[in-house]
Amino acid sequence: MLIINYCTRFHAPSSIRISVVRRRTHSQTYSFCCFGHENNSLAKSPMEESNLSANTVMDHPRAITDKIALIRDAGPSKFQVIADFDATLTRYRVNGLRGQTSHGLLQQGNAYYDAKRQALYDHYHPLEISPVIPVDEKTKLMEEWWSKTHELLIEGGLTYEAIKKSVADSSIAFREGVTELFEFLEKKEIPVLIFSAGLADVIEEVLRQNLHRTFKNVKIVSNRMVFNDDGQLVSFKGKLIHVLNKNEHALDMAAPLHDRLGVATGEEDEENANMKKRTNVLLMGDHLGDLGMSDGLNYETRISIGFLNDNIEKSLESYREAFDLVYLNDAPMWGALELVSQLFSTEAS
Repeated sequence: MLIINYCTRFHAPSSIRISVVRRRTHSQTYSFCCFGHENNSLAKSPMEESNLSANTVMDHPRAITDKIALIRDAGPSKFQVIADFDATLTRYRVNGLRGQTSHGLLQQGNAYYDAKRQALYDHYHPLEISPVIPVDEKTKLMEEWWSKTHELLIEGGLTYEAIKKSVADSSIAFREGVTELFEFLEKKEIPVLIFSAGLADVIEEVLRQNLHRTFKNVKIVSNRMVFNDDGQLVSFKGKLIHVLNKNEHALDMAAPLHDRLGVATGEEDEENANMKKRTNVLLMGDHLGDLGMSDGLNYETRISIGFLNDNIEKSLESYREAFDLVYLNDAPMWGALELVSQLFSTEAS
């Protein structure tokens, strides 16, 4: 890969600086960028900055600069973060191996039912990724898959203790910088919506065991379980959330955060209505379909970040066209943290 010695710094709001380095392959030129900030307390070491910029791609730096200006002028009260969970907030690889997902790590403690859930995956997953099945038909298939899986979890006697053990035994891990990102957003009272077609209770347990704290600004929009007094799964709350309806429409379908996390669950309707008034968005996902997570929100300005973790040569072209910023090779969350720190400086709350 030939590196062209060409760097452009765009005039951004206040003390924001975007540096762009263009790298040319045999047939294409890509833009790699990093964000700079005067007196930035979140700044990384030169080595860390070099590694981050080397794994960052953007196609239209001027457009990002304009979006930053619009979001910053509107202020944090108009802003929210929407994020996918698996392979976005969590790492794609852990210790050199493919990391587990929040759904894939779950073991019921019953080999028979674990095998039946795997059989459903083997049958429906090829249908999920099929490019020839119409969306309406695929939606019915996904509802069928999720419903059957939930029935097996109930029938197989899943317990909350099994969830805790599954998470403890798993290889799931968060990207570096996720805790710091959540802390910054919590300080600014900026909500984070984690959208997942998986299981909210599993995700909460992953947060608890890996981050060792809760965040009052984090809301999980996912399938919520109901346990009896013995800790056994008996039903699910709310309507079914699957891969094709994982968006802001699902806010009205999702149940409140579990009180096990110590988060207040009252006035949920008012909270959801206020969320929809936050019309500036940072969206983060690892699939092109994750761009649909903001469907249902009449947003004014959206900055999208795509994490391209694998098959980079094959997928980079489509990712760089779809997302404003693309982070490669299972990159850490430092770039997103630097971005929000530019939007809303650490000096003003």
